[in-house]
Amino acid sequence: MIRSTIIAATLVGAPVLAAADTLDTTVETSMTQESHADWTRLLGTYVEVSDDGVNRVNYAALKANAADSAALNAYIASFEDLDIDALSEDEQFAAWANLYNALTVQHIIERYPIKSIRDGYFIGPWKDVKTVADGREVSLDDIEHEILREEWEEPRVHYAVNCASYGCPNLLPKAWTADTLDEDLDAAARDYVNHPRGVTIRNNGTLQVSEIYKWFREDFGGSKEGVIEHLLEHADEDLAAQIRAKPRITKHDYDWSLNDTES
Repeated sequence: MIRSTIIAATLVGAPVLAAADTLDTTVETSMTQESHADWTRLLGTYVEVSDDGVNRVNYAALKANAADSAALNAYIASFEDLDIDALSEDEQFAAWANLYNALTVQHIIERYPIKSIRDGYFIGPWKDVKTVADGREVSLDDIEHEILREEWEEPRVHYAVNCASYGCPNLLPKAWTADTLDEDLDAAARDYVNHPRGVTIRNNGTLQVSEIYKWFREDFGGSKEGVIEHLLEHADEDLAAQIRAKPRITKHDYDWSLNDTES
């Protein structure tokens, strides 16, 4: 299936998979969901959902638990010989997003304690953090920009990958899976857009939005107007009314502090 067809279906709220593909990939999808079970268990154990809307990770506890650290390493290693191209389109997306997030958590606990994923780097570690997946070496940068963004052209990619930062969309307490991918991506987008990290109404009524919408503006329509349209698509009623009252972006912000339960 051509990915642009999938994205078009997604944008109008249709299921991501076509019926014909569902018939062909039922067994593969079931097997792949099972393969993410360890990652879901780790996320459920160490990701804490907070009242302030920001999910935080207990990196210290994960690092201290040798068995769970080994389980994380084994989960990442399981991608080495996985034929990702043989999976359904939704499972490919879920697999790459899960690998990105697991590899990021692994990188953090290897360096923990730190205050930010950018500690010790001029820009960040995304080109340097690598693993082998689908029979080839890939970095975090490759997964996000050369695979997920390039192949899917899906703005909700940015709610699927987590960079271990307070300013980033939440790391979910479960793995991404094909059976709920579309609804989970929509929920993640709503959570972020309606949180002050995503959109804040300034005292003059204009908008302060996440730097994500500046760094990746091309993914959100290529203009401030496109970003506004995207925000309105996911904003709750009250926030949408405030955005429409003065649809001007006048400031961008992002907090690189580690999304750590200890901070």
